Amino acid sequence: MDDRIGKDAKAKTLVAAALDGTLTDAQAAELAALDRRIQKLAWLAAAHRIAELKAKIEPSSRIDPSTPSGQRPVYTKPPAPRRKGKPGAKPGHVGSRRPAPAQIDRREEHRAEVCPDCGRPLQRCRRTRTRTVEDILADLRTVVTEHTIHRDYCPACKKHVEPAVPDALPNATIGHRLVGLTGWLHYGIGVTTQQVLDLVGIHLHTRLSAGGLIGMWHRLGEVFTPWYEQIADAARASAVLWADETGWRRNGLTCWLWCFASKDACYYMIDRSRGGPALAKFFTEAFDGVLVHDFWAAYDAIEAQDHQCCLAHLLRELEKVDLTNGSAAWKAFAKKLRRLIRDGIRLRKRADFQPRRYGGLIRRIDRRLMDLAQVTYADADAARLAKRLLRHCDRLFTFLDHPAVPYENNHAERMIRPAVIIRKNSQSNRSDKGAMTQAILMSIFRTLKLRRHDPLETVAAALRTYTATGQLPPLPVESVADA
Repeated sequence: MDDRIGKDAKAKTLVAAALDGTLTDAQAAELAALDRRIQKLAWLAAAHRIAELKAKIEPSSRIDPSTPSGQRPVYTKPPAPRRKGKPGAKPGHVGSRRPAPAQIDRREEHRAEVCPDCGRPLQRCRRTRTRTVEDILADLRTVVTEHTIHRDYCPACKKHVEPAVPDALPNATIGHRLVGLTGWLHYGIGVTTQQVLDLVGIHLHTRLSAGGLIGMWHRLGEVFTPWYEQIADAARASAVLWADETGWRRNGLTCWLWCFASKDACYYMIDRSRGGPALAKFFTEAFDGVLVHDFWAAYDAIEAQDHQCCLAHLLRELEKVDLTNGSAAWKAFAKKLRRLIRDGIRLRKRADFQPRRYGGLIRRIDRRLMDLAQVTYADADAARLAKRLLRHCDRLFTFLDHPAVPYENNHAERMIRPAVIIRKNSQSNRSDKGAMTQAILMSIFRTLKLRRHDPLETVAAALRTYTATGQLPPLPVESVADA
């Protein structure tokens, strides 16, 4: 009996060690020598435990690849790599601070009656110092205006007429500045609808409804459609255009948010396609400039003056493969490719760089690229990237032929990042109309920012012109005040 109890206790210990993953070779031999029923129980328990761990470790395999990053569970994403180098400005960088206010609205004087430490009387001196403090008023409210509109009769037209109210859209109960402010908060910087309502209700003491506010945003999008089209024309007419795309949702369906950005224009488009059909809607004719993009295959079909594929994407992929592939063949290939890319970037950063002056070095870099791409590699990762290099060999070092073209696609990624934040906060759109309004207003507010215009003043002034004349003024060009 004692032997049986001891045997059962030992079996429990061995099974527990097997489930915890701490089973040694000696313990495994002891477990194999036990009764067959105990072995079977241990195997079933271990299989169940492995299934549980696998379900936790590999849930990403059951997630649709088109699901936006903001809608994926955090535990399915790999940990972000640590940033290289020390954060902040480099040593010797000239510091910057907020400039002093241009106008002082009021002045106050402060003088202590007694010493704050001992409470004794003070001997008066002439030493002073000044300190400026900016704050908002405690009674920050909206202004309610009642408009009395006279209707007079026109004998020639034989009808009653009345003047337009320039402070609001027809039949609207909130003015241009409030509509522009709420639209900029939601579509410009990504504040959610409920947060906009809270902000306006608490700080401006103005109660709005979510439905009424969204309806006003839809009207705002309809009014500014001509500006949206002008932004698209400006982007297509640019000498250098950056392009990128990211996942989006429209009424629960997977869509794609496309971003086409130049130095002074940013055009967003939400479409069901991530390929040629969406690009054909934007590029209605051949693009007479340089298109900068990543290695997504859909961009290859765009007829442009030239293409520049993002070398930062290529360098990041080399780092990613390094984590899983340590073969000698891969290391040799990656070393040559990194050296080639960095030689091209280093050449472009020379202070006296000109394509004509360094034409010989540029041709040498092109030959090195072809030599690297045309080799047959036994390593699968090296062969895959060599095939990519061969396919894009005339699109990797375009920035050496066109000095205004960068070697990376960072501008498009910076322009699409605000939209990604909005997607994370608001979870995309529920209707086609909402998606259209989203694309229009995001494009307008982002373009106004690129052109250094005050979004509230610009939108309010344009709405006043539209209300008075029925037409929008032209899209403002880049402001030179802050340039």
